Amino acid sequence: MSRCAPRCNGLDWKIGVFDTVVGYESLATPNNPNYTHSYGFTIEPTTHTGILASYKVADSVNVSAGIANTVGPVINNRAFPSTTPFSGNKAESYKTYMGAVSLTAPQDWGFIGGSTLSAGVVNGFSDFAGVNTANYYVGATVNTPISALKVGAAYDLLDLHGADGDAWTLAGYATFQATEKLSFSGRGEYFDVVDSGHVFAATATAQYDLWKNVISRVEFRWDHGSNGKFFGNTGASSTPTRRNAYLLAAQVIYKF
Repeated sequence: MSRCAPRCNGLDWKIGVFDTVVGYESLATPNNPNYTHSYGFTIEPTTHTGILASYKVADSVNVSAGIANTVGPVINNRAFPSTTPFSGNKAESYKTYMGAVSLTAPQDWGFIGGSTLSAGVVNGFSDFAGVNTANYYVGATVNTPISALKVGAAYDLLDLHGADGDAWTLAGYATFQATEKLSFSGRGEYFDVVDSGHVFAATATAQYDLWKNVISRVEFRWDHGSNGKFFGNTGASSTPTRRNAYLLAAQVIYKF
């Protein structure tokens, strides 16, 4: 549920299940430039159950802060012992806290006008990791002197608070609007699981708007394990057998 505070003074509340405050990519695929998600998306929270307040400080500044049950997306899950899956061993009062700020360049800043810079953090109990975690995020989308070209970058850090498995990612994005209906998007990224694996990935996507509310995509993706084999397996074995993974996919989306 989302509503404006009395007299709509710039304060907006979301109560219940809401999208996380960190991340470059959306949970809704049509809102992203690529068909597949980045590695950054895989280490970020997705949704929370709780309360989130957002305030528009000025036309160029927006801040948000929230409290949720856990970092994970399981609705009404708790960080203390309960009958729900993935429950933790925290006190009943233990919660997850989050905050974010978004800056938008004024339109009178020339070609860079409308560009955005955002940062956020989410800290609390992770349902799936079973430990306290903190997610840190910084991302930007920047207009260029070429009106049809936009570029972006995103940095994600997952801190497992002393447990093994800390990870971070750095990704770069570019989208070129070739015609009114045709666009091309690219993404390059580096994914590092501390003391474990390092992966480079490159993604290229062509999108064509077939009709109103209908978009089609063709995408090619290459993932490369720079220090080992992380992809594929043989038969029933779960042991990876390849350093490289390739994907060629097509997608058609109808947006309601």
